[in-house]
Amino acid sequence: MTSPADRADAAGAATDGASRAGETVQSLARGLAVIRAFDAEHPELTLSEVARRAEITRAAAGRFLRTLEELGYVRPSTSAGTGRTFALTPRVLELGFSYLSALSIPEVVQPHLERLSREVDESVSAAVLDGGDIVYIARVPTRRIMSVRITIGTRFPAFATSMGRVLLAGMPDAARDALLAASALPSLTERTITDADDLRAELARVAQQGWALVDGELEPGLRSVAVPLHDRRGAVVAAVNVSTSATRDSVDHVVNEYLPPLRRTAEAIDAELRLV
Repeated sequence: MTSPADRADAAGAATDGASRAGETVQSLARGLAVIRAFDAEHPELTLSEVARRAEITRAAAGRFLRTLEELGYVRPSTSAGTGRTFALTPRVLELGFSYLSALSIPEVVQPHLERLSREVDESVSAAVLDGGDIVYIARVPTRRIMSVRITIGTRFPAFATSMGRVLLAGMPDAARDALLAASALPSLTERTITDADDLRAELARVAQQGWALVDGELEPGLRSVAVPLHDRRGAVVAAVNVSTSATRDSVDHVVNEYLPPLRRTAEAIDAELRLV
């Protein structure tokens, strides 16, 4: 005869079912998808919008939002014209704090970025690779040069960014090929490289020269140049860049005036990272 505890365990096992068989917990995955539904362009969402962006049902979205609200990660509000909406609270920063605390790169990079930004009088950033995206881990903005507001945690497709390209170029060949094979290459602007062979050729060139320049491929009028950062073993672990507007700086100016101090900054950061 089974006890109540045994029956509860059996019920839990049945609920997770295939999820446990695949070593994943689908409810956790869907809950994280709800959190990721919010971003700089969508700071407030209705229930229907959350469901659509997280690719779950309205009923499931409602359950996850109520749970996140109880835990303090989401707050409800009422916006004129849209009715009841939801927004993340600052508490979601706790979810990434453990990672950033263990990752010494942001605290090492930040003062160097501040000095570089003062030297070139442009926005400078650092990012790491996460799947097919770059994720910003440090930034010193001087002026807004993109339609999207960039903050720590902002993600962009790696293939169309200067930092993404130096990070992809620094990967082992097999890992990079597998990542590119699984990644879509959408046309973000008329300049975006969308052919896989062309992208591989560009990454080979980036690997050889040690830097990447992207001109209007992520957003029209945005130019940026990036170089990699290395750990004590010489592996590429992050990237730093200088971003500017095409109306303000020519490609030659970016390469001749911004790349040299950017490289010096990367060398100084690498020297510190070797001590971490």
